[in-house]
Amino acid sequence: MKEREKFGSRLGFILVSAGCAVGLGNVWKFPYVCGKNGGAIFILIYLAFLIVMGYPIMVSEFSVGRASRSSCATSFKVLEKEGTHWHNYGYFGMLGNYMLMMFWAVIAIIAAFVICSFGVQKGVEKITKIMMVCLLLLIAVLAIHSLTLKGAMKGVRFYLVPNVDNIKDVGIVNVVFEAMKQAFFTLSIGIGAMAIFGSYIDKDRSLSGESVSIIAIDTFVALMAGLIIIPACFAYNIEPGQGPSLIFITLPTVFNQMALGKLWSILFFVFMSFAAMSTVIAVFENIISFAMDLFNISRKKAVAINIVLITLLSAPCAFGFNKLDFIQLIGKGTTIMDFEDFIVSSNLLPIGSLIYILFCVCKNGFGWDNFIKEADEGEGMKFPSNKVVKFYMTYILPVLIIAIYLIGYYGTFSEQGKTTLGIWMCVAVIPLLFVLWLVLGKGKDNRQ
Repeated sequence: MKEREKFGSRLGFILVSAGCAVGLGNVWKFPYVCGKNGGAIFILIYLAFLIVMGYPIMVSEFSVGRASRSSCATSFKVLEKEGTHWHNYGYFGMLGNYMLMMFWAVIAIIAAFVICSFGVQKGVEKITKIMMVCLLLLIAVLAIHSLTLKGAMKGVRFYLVPNVDNIKDVGIVNVVFEAMKQAFFTLSIGIGAMAIFGSYIDKDRSLSGESVSIIAIDTFVALMAGLIIIPACFAYNIEPGQGPSLIFITLPTVFNQMALGKLWSILFFVFMSFAAMSTVIAVFENIISFAMDLFNISRKKAVAINIVLITLLSAPCAFGFNKLDFIQLIGKGTTIMDFEDFIVSSNLLPIGSLIYILFCVCKNGFGWDNFIKEADEGEGMKFPSNKVVKFYMTYILPVLIIAIYLIGYYGTFSEQGKTTLGIWMCVAVIPLLFVLWLVLGKGKDNRQ
C-alpha cells in the first residue's frame, strides 16, 4: 500500500485546518449576531460553547482521521468493530463535502483542484500557508483602518460592550442558542473536513493542543472581522445586519466614500477571497482523498475526475437563480442553493458531529480508551479523560447537538404552517433513527 502523504510542518497543519474552519460566515454573520445579542456577553457565551462543544468534536474528528490514516470515506471502516454499521456514515460524509462545494463558480473549482493536484505539502500546505498569513495581516491592517474612521467607536460599543437591553429584547434563551449555534457551525466539523488533515499528521503532537490553536485562529478571524465591518458601517450610517448583501453591495459603497477607497476595497476583497478559497481548497482535498482511498487511483486522476464532477454538480445551484428558480424545495421564495445549504448546515454537519462523538465513546465504535490514547499521543496539552468528561461526551453533548439539529428544522419551517412543520419534523427524525441504528450495532470484539 502506498505511504500516505503528510504535512511538512506543524504550522502547515494548523494553518490549513484553520483555513478550512475560516469562511465567509466568520466575516458577515458573526459580527452582527454578536452585536445584536449583547456584545461582550454574547462573546463570552460563544467562547464557552466553543470549549464545551467545538473542542471535543474537533478532537474526536482529528482522532478518527489520525488513527485510521484515511478520509471519512473509509476511516470508520478501518476503526469500527467487525459486524457494526459505522462505516455507512462515510457515504453521507462524502455527500456533505460534495454538496458544500456545489456553491462555487467554475474558476474557483479549477483553481482549487490545480492547487490540490500538487499534493499535500507542495500544493495544499504551501499555498494555504501563504493565504492564511496574508489573511491575518490583512485583517490587522483593515481593522486598524476601520477603527480610525469618524464615528467608528459607536460601532465598537455596539459590537463589544455588554448590552443588557439587547439581551432583554432578544431573550436570554435566544442569545444562548445563537451563541451555541454559531460556535457549532463555525468550525466546519462533522463531515470529515477536519478528519482528513488528522490523517496527514504525525503522532509527535497531541491533538488537544492543535485543536485549541485552530479554534483560536478561527475565533480571532471572527472577532477581527467585526472590527473591520461594524465600525465602518456605523461611521457611514449603514445597517450592519444585512447578511450577504452587506459584503457584496453595501461595503463596496462604503469603501468608495473613503480616502484611498479603491485600495481598501481591493484589500478587503482579497481578504474575502482568501477566507473563501482556504475553505474550498481544504474541502476539495477531502474530496480528492475519497477517490484515492476508495478506488486506489492517483491524485492526478482523482483531480481530473472531480473537476468535471463538481462543475456538473454546481450547475443546478447556478441556474437556481434564473432558469431553475421555480424549484423551491424548502418553501416559497427559496432557491436550490438554500436547499443545498439546508442539507449541509442543518443536517449533515450536526448529524455528522453527533456520529463522530458517539463513535469515539461507544464500545462498538472506536471506544473511549482508544480515543483518549490517540488524542493524547505526543507532546502537548492532554484531553481531560475523567469520568465527568466521559459522561458529558456520552450523554450531554449528544443532547446539545440534537437540540441544535431539531431547533434548526423548527426555525426553517415554523412559519410555513403547522402541517408543513409537522411533516418536516417527522423527516428530521429519520437521520436520528439512522444514528440509533449505528449505536446499537453489535461488533464481534470489544476494545474496552
